[in-house]
Amino acid sequence: MKKDSKGFSLLELLIVVAIILIIATIAIPSLLRSRQAANESGAVATMRTIMTAEVSYQSSAQGSFGTLAQLVGAGLLDARFTSGTFGGFNYGITLDPTGTIFTANAEPASTNTARYGYYELSDGVVRYATTTSEAPTGQSGNAVGG
Repeated sequence: MKKDSKGFSLLELLIVVAIILIIATIAIPSLLRSRQAANESGAVATMRTIMTAEVSYQSSAQGSFGTLAQLVGAGLLDARFTSGTFGGFNYGITLDPTGTIFTANAEPASTNTARYGYYELSDGVVRYATTTSEAPTGQSGNAVGG
């Protein structure tokens, strides 16, 4: 006599687990690239926001640009910028001694958050560089959109 068993056999469960693992190995790299692309788009938008804040600050500060702390203090950027890190990027602004030229940087917080770092000079063009620590001084990198 054969008993009717209710439920799944061990072989059926192993096949389902194997299929799920195969799908996961295919899907996870695509999801990581999508997250990197989203972080990079956010960084470019944030760099444009920084430029807008710098221009507003410059008009009220006798032609001088401001640091992140000064822009937050003037109410031109929100408090997220005080930590310097959000959205997978570390943000910073350096000024020349006269305060009339600035370089804003957005460097990935880790290699998993983005592929490129971004920077922008006083001309307002957002550029990217694969070696973010060298980009502002060497001016390497290409423009990102207009």
